[in-house]
Amino acid sequence: MMIGKGVDDINIRVPEDAHEIGSYVPTFNIYLTAIVRDSEGNIIKVHRQRSHSPTVNFIGLFMPLSYFNTNNASFTITNTTGGTCSYQPGLGSNKQDIAYPNTQNNHNTYIVMIQVGSGQQSNPYTAIALAAPIANGSGAGQLIYQSVTISSNITLNGDTAYFYITQTYNNMSGGAITITEVGIILELQIVNYINTSSTNCGNILIWYDVLSSSISVPNGGSVTIYYTFTVNP
Repeated sequence: MMIGKGVDDINIRVPEDAHEIGSYVPTFNIYLTAIVRDSEGNIIKVHRQRSHSPTVNFIGLFMPLSYFNTNNASFTITNTTGGTCSYQPGLGSNKQDIAYPNTQNNHNTYIVMIQVGSGQQSNPYTAIALAAPIANGSGAGQLIYQSVTISSNITLNGDTAYFYITQTYNNMSGGAITITEVGIILELQIVNYINTSSTNCGNILIWYDVLSSSISVPNGGSVTIYYTFTVNP
């Protein structure tokens, strides 16, 4: 147990036993860290684990353009309510791409939140939504979601490069809240490459983890969750 506020680098620190001992090949790893505080702001628990769980939606969005062009194929994206849209990137007027730069006029795609829940699923890869999402609010069983934050740049530290996504949740529900699952939600809009038509695919679950041990957030307390993406840790 850790008590106190003096944990300045908690967002990037990784437990030593999580490193690949003796491995010098560049690697890509993701770590999930949760910091629980009591009503006075004291740290009462730090939970860390490796994250291994991109969803099928994430994999579909990152498939190479050559796959779609060679096979004249599309990929079906499924949002958190079960709705679907077809994704087929390319340079034809009938293709669907993610706009860049990411501005309002270009049909914004952005990270909505790190969502937390009280359920679990045995196959994270096929998950399209959390099993039991915890709602945003101050009612019974709810947490107040603060804004999600993404690091403004990639940080270099020796031979390691990393960035993080973080969000804080306050518990004003009147009782302790237990968290067992966590996921990253993306708002996805796709457009044809000449930007004359667009499709709003809605909220998409792109990353999902069941916690290796549950987290209890006391009434009046808070929890801050970090996803840290690292190369060659």
